[in-house]
Amino acid sequence: MEILIRDSAEIGCILGAKIIARVVREKPDAVLGLATGRTPLRLYQELIRLHRDEGLDFSRVTTFNLDEYIGFAGTHVQSYRYFMRENFFRHINIDPQRTHVPDGTATNLHAECRGYEQRILDAGGIDIQLLGLGRNGHIGFNEPTGSLRSRTWIKILSEQTLRDNSAVFGSFEAMPKHALTMGIGTILDARRCLLLAFGPAKVRAVEHMVEGPLAAICPGSALQLHPRATVILDENSSAGLHYADHYRWVDSHKLDWQRNG
Repeated sequence: MEILIRDSAEIGCILGAKIIARVVREKPDAVLGLATGRTPLRLYQELIRLHRDEGLDFSRVTTFNLDEYIGFAGTHVQSYRYFMRENFFRHINIDPQRTHVPDGTATNLHAECRGYEQRILDAGGIDIQLLGLGRNGHIGFNEPTGSLRSRTWIKILSEQTLRDNSAVFGSFEAMPKHALTMGIGTILDARRCLLLAFGPAKVRAVEHMVEGPLAAICPGSALQLHPRATVILDENSSAGLHYADHYRWVDSHKLDWQRNG
C-alpha cells in the first residue's frame, strides 16, 4: 500500500481528486469506480470545480458505483443513485447512460449481480476504484468475516454499519438492512484502488487495514494484496499507525514521477 498522511480531510480529498483527475486526463475514456457517503463528498466537489474551472472532461468517462440499498429506486432520496446524481453527475458533462449503480429494485437480484459484473467486464474493467472505510473495516458493504474473493452480491448489513449510517435515515429502525455491493474480488480487479479514511473514529480500522494481518475480520486488509492501492489519511485517522513516520519518510523521498501532488 501507498500510505499518504495529510494534515486534514480537506487536503486529503483535494489530493484524491487530483489523482482521479490525472487518470481522466491521461485516459479520457477511463472507467471510474465510485463510492458514496460523507467521506468522498469534498472530493466530488473538487472534481466538479476542476470540470468547471479547468475543463476536466467527463464526456467519455464510464462509472460504476460500489453499492445500492435493496428496495430503493434511483428516485428515492436515500438511494445511492440519487446521491451520485445530486452530488456529482448533474454537475459535470458525463453521459447518464455511462453511469452505473446496482439496481436495488431488480426483480431478480441474483441476475442483477451477475449482470453488474458483466457490465464492468464489457467496459474494459475499472481503472481506479474510489473507496471509503467503515469503522468495522468494511469496504463497499463487505462486512467482517465475508469472503475476500467475493463478487458483486447481496449483503446483510452489520449492526455497526446500520448504527453508523442511521443518522442519515433518522433512526436505526428506518435503515435498510440489505444492499447490493461489489465484492472484495471485484474491487481487487480494479487496476488501481484509492481509499480515503478520515477522523478519529477510523483509527482502529485504519490500523488493522494497513498494519494488521490479512484477515476477513477486516475486509479492508484485502488491499494489502493489491499491486497499486493508495490510502489517503488525515492526522486523526493515522494516529494508531506504528509506522506513520516511515510512511511520511517514504512519501517525502519519492522520485518526481512517483509523486501524487
